[in-house]
Amino acid sequence: MAEDIDWEEVRALAARVEAGEALELTPSVRGLLLRTAQQVAMPESDARAALQDVATATSLLREIRARIRNSSMRLMKARSEVRRLRQAGDTAGAREVMEDLLAVEEVPLYRELVEIALEDLN
Repeated sequence: MAEDIDWEEVRALAARVEAGEALELTPSVRGLLLRTAQQVAMPESDARAALQDVATATSLLREIRARIRNSSMRLMKARSEVRRLRQAGDTAGAREVMEDLLAVEEVPLYRELVEIALEDLN
């Protein structure tokens, strides 16, 4: 899945919008938002509905960006905790951290990374 993500484009677009640039709903922006909404586990029908006007599309962009950021931060925090627990010899605790993360993570790429990390703890 990692080779299919467009998250750098989303980050750049979100940064421009946050800096005051108006979102332009060009065909390429619409396509980017639809693809990335799916990549962060947002229903396609919700994404399509949000693309009807600039205000809701801007909200969609912000939600996509927030899901990417929040998932990334959760994973980094969990990996740090897992590293600490493994160094202390607590593999069961490390596994529990990743299982807890898997229970709440909705972004498929990050779920996949958590599953890989869990496999590595075996």
